[in-house]
Amino acid sequence: MSNIHVPRRTFLLGSLAGLVLPGKVAAQPYPSNLIRVVVPAGAGTPPDIISRMIADELAANEGWRLVVEDRPGALQTIAMNDVSGRPADGYTLLTMSLPMTVTPALLPKAETRADVDFDPVIKISKSYTVLVTTPSLPVDSLAGLVALLKSKPGKLNFSSAGFGTPSHLIGEMFALQAGVRATHVPYQQFSQAITDLISGNVQYMFVTTLPVIDLIATGKLRALAVTAPTRIAALGDIPTVIEAGFPDLVTADWIGFAAKRGTAAEVTSQLNKAINKVLLEPKIRASLDKIGAVAVGGTAAEFGEGIRSDIAHWAKVVKDADIKLP
Repeated sequence: MSNIHVPRRTFLLGSLAGLVLPGKVAAQPYPSNLIRVVVPAGAGTPPDIISRMIADELAANEGWRLVVEDRPGALQTIAMNDVSGRPADGYTLLTMSLPMTVTPALLPKAETRADVDFDPVIKISKSYTVLVTTPSLPVDSLAGLVALLKSKPGKLNFSSAGFGTPSHLIGEMFALQAGVRATHVPYQQFSQAITDLISGNVQYMFVTTLPVIDLIATGKLRALAVTAPTRIAALGDIPTVIEAGFPDLVTADWIGFAAKRGTAAEVTSQLNKAINKVLLEPKIRASLDKIGAVAVGGTAAEFGEGIRSDIAHWAKVVKDADIKLP
């Protein structure tokens, strides 16, 4: 038998191939640690409720360990800064919602931006708002409200759940499109905003459907239109803004997950696949429906394109309405 010569260097490398050198740790499959989901809103809000819903289902379906932490404040930048300051390893996720796409226009010098500092994972849900008025206001249609506002420029007030929130932004969009003027009254406590609306201290508000469905049914609030492209099941007798003559007022709030920019594509892909699977479950769709939301899902690229589109849209609204931080 002939002798086969193996170079010494090759032999040594082959012998070392199965060894773990000091200071090196074999890669662990994702996720091998606890995943933090950072929510830029308070307990009981739609971003909080939906984030916990998805986290619970991922734990049940995939066996993952997740914890949801609420970090509200500063136009959602507290939560954004938290996540951007963590490693890009997929173990800290950011719950995104529509107001984050307004931050670049309102805070051009903010440390973080939704489209720059984060990798989109998935758009989880979307929801629409309903325009409601105090019952004492002598109008029963969107056209009637526009006529009243034009007869009393700057004299009526509309409330919101806070500066830069969807209820504020849609209110400003409405004023622009209708050519009317009204005074914005932001509230830190949503319950107080509703109480003042019922009593007539403020006159109208664009608000998510869930908290006001019963108030509309009992006559404590009057619904004029929904900002959806078609009528919604929970308020089937209320016309859409399209039917009321304001097609450009169709606006969907949304919630999604993102990771710090630079997170491995394999990780974001795994998250996207797992959450898409959750969103197909009938019980999750039913739970979302109960809070006035609709499951979306889809690819990370689609979510990223939606974020960029919303940033451009709201930048124009902020400029045209001359919205400035108080």
